[in-house]
Amino acid sequence: MSSKDVNTKKVASKVWHNGEFIDWDDARVHVMTHAIHYGSSVFEGIRCYKGENGSAVFRLTEHMQRLLNSAKIYRMDIETSRQEFCDATIELIRHSGLEECYIRPIIFRGLDEENPAFGVNPFPNPIESYIAVWEWGKYLGEEALEQGIDVCVSSWSRITSNSMPAMAKAGANYMNSQLIKMEAILGGFAEGIALDDRGYVSEGSGENLFLVNNGKLITPPLGASILPGITRDTVIEIAKDLGIEVQESVIQRAALYLADELFFTGTAAEITPIRSVDRITVGPGKRGEITAKLQEEFFKIIRGERPAPNNAEWLTPITGDTNVKKSVAGLN
Repeated sequence: MSSKDVNTKKVASKVWHNGEFIDWDDARVHVMTHAIHYGSSVFEGIRCYKGENGSAVFRLTEHMQRLLNSAKIYRMDIETSRQEFCDATIELIRHSGLEECYIRPIIFRGLDEENPAFGVNPFPNPIESYIAVWEWGKYLGEEALEQGIDVCVSSWSRITSNSMPAMAKAGANYMNSQLIKMEAILGGFAEGIALDDRGYVSEGSGENLFLVNNGKLITPPLGASILPGITRDTVIEIAKDLGIEVQESVIQRAALYLADELFFTGTAAEITPIRSVDRITVGPGKRGEITAKLQEEFFKIIRGERPAPNNAEWLTPITGDTNVKKSVAGLN
């Protein structure tokens, strides 16, 4: 597979690995890698956008902190600091030639080939860290941002937080997500919504969920087995800035059908309206006014056209130099 093109998507020629930059084609792991067999990985999804003042990464620090939090929960001892992960990301993008890209940092348990360990016990396996970047368009389609998507309530429940920590963005969690997503696709839907173990609304396969009723924004609380989404937090802050009341509370399944508006949030999905659930039309069956307003302000912020709420520093520009170690594989 060429490092220039993967499924017609442009990718960076280099990948950051354990403090050094290596060629994309050299970013490989052994078939007996622990993460392949037991799902022992944590990762992030981050976006870099081209804005008025050049390219910038959206909420890079928060994403990298969540990555380290996920690793801590799974007892992965990481020597690389949050700032080092951030600097490596900026350096990688700077030399990628990409003005906009998706960023995937991942930490996983690998394989010590000199003293291999093949059991469930993860501790004997070394910790590996990678960052890769590539071009990736709208996750649910360009038209979805305006027209909305059709979704279903999945027969698969979200994992419970006392069996798998929902606060960690772990690879193993996404086996549950895959079941939700595959069921939705095979049923003719774009996405699925999972309920938690109590029967309340949780989230999509890879997105948080918001409901609009009577001008109020409602979203499931963190106790509903949801990932503490950074785009979710962004939308909450934007809504407060616009004077929209935000309520974090449990949501019954039937409330999805009766909502004035529904939308997903996530790094990949951004803010995507939902036009129907289980083939029941939501509101007018298209993007609602509040969803449209939140979208408008969100895209202004990520492109540097307006400040973030409370003048928060949400954009990290791809400018200047960093103190990143350059490998012999080469960044010029």
